[in-house]
Amino acid sequence: MQKKILLTAVLAVVLIAGIAVIGAAKAYVPGTPITAGFIYVGPIGDYGWTHAHDVARQIVAKEFPWLKTVYVENVAAGDTVSTIDKLVNDKHCNVIFTTSFDFMNGTLAAAKKYPDVIFAHCSGFKRAPNMATYMADFYQVYYLNGLMAGALTKTNKIGYVGAFPIPELKRHISAFTIGVRTVNPNANVYVRWTEAWENPAAAKEATEALVAEGCDVFAFTQDSPTVVQVAAANGALSFSHYSPMYRFAPNNVISGELVHWDKIYADFLRKVYNGTYTAHNLQNVDYWWLLSQGAVEMGAKPGMPINPIFINKLKATIVDDPELGKISVYDLIQTRLDQMANPGITFDPFQGPVYDRKGKLEVPAGMWMSVNSLTSMQWAVKGIIGPWPGEP
Repeated sequence: MQKKILLTAVLAVVLIAGIAVIGAAKAYVPGTPITAGFIYVGPIGDYGWTHAHDVARQIVAKEFPWLKTVYVENVAAGDTVSTIDKLVNDKHCNVIFTTSFDFMNGTLAAAKKYPDVIFAHCSGFKRAPNMATYMADFYQVYYLNGLMAGALTKTNKIGYVGAFPIPELKRHISAFTIGVRTVNPNANVYVRWTEAWENPAAAKEATEALVAEGCDVFAFTQDSPTVVQVAAANGALSFSHYSPMYRFAPNNVISGELVHWDKIYADFLRKVYNGTYTAHNLQNVDYWWLLSQGAVEMGAKPGMPINPIFINKLKATIVDDPELGKISVYDLIQTRLDQMANPGITFDPFQGPVYDRKGKLEVPAGMWMSVNSLTSMQWAVKGIIGPWPGEP
């Protein structure tokens, strides 16, 4: 009887050990091939956020002969860990990129579960020894687009169709509004939320509602060109977002925000390959790449910073800037772009004094917002009209 009990115990230990081996991942050895997995919140054909990430994946896959990539699209936040399980155990990924803020907690849980796998989470703030964070942020470009919107609006009503009221969108809309009111203090930005990253029907409804309110220029955070198309159908102007959208409305797209995720992916993967990054030293690795790092670009499409049909109007609109004196909006845009794109950045959209829309001083004179303040931003600047969940 004792032998039977002992044999049963041994079998149990073997089974448990077998399960552990199945779930384990080997530590990456620098200089050996990398299999990188990408987890997307939407479809690769969304022509927005996910599309831009997947274009970057394809670029780095072609650039590095030692790199193999796989991806999973349309992943819900609750499926983050189970999706990572499959990438680690079935696809043998040793590097995994999770590309949505909603994946943050799941990525952290998976990083603890697979301590030898290297993780990088996009747009979040939680890290671990084997989990870095990264973001190519648009707030500077939104400010520049706001300068254009303020000069080109005829109704002084500018629409913004937002997805979710998270800090990322709140800083983008606020930077955009600062730009608008820098050249046109009488203009306001009207916000509507769709509560979806990609929902063309909801985006269409929100855009049409804002058109009915008198908005004639549009910015947005939506993973489709719907806002551009609906705005153009109503004679309104707009900006590209994440992916180049000029071709959807060449007479109506002014400029936009374009991203180069490949700049970050290439840098990160190169450092994993050469051993700079390991599964033990990523706790403080946080990419916050902007214009000066080449991670983002102002443009209606690559190589077209401003649609030529709007340049003369921007040159003809003169403003009196406290620092630069009388200057055309076009020259103001170029000046601010140069100041933010050069490594020694000398201007920031949120440099104080900046007040919220309730009149509270948020950024004192002579101060700039820290990265932590930007990534946790909840307040709205003066000139924003509409619901603002989480507003202090």
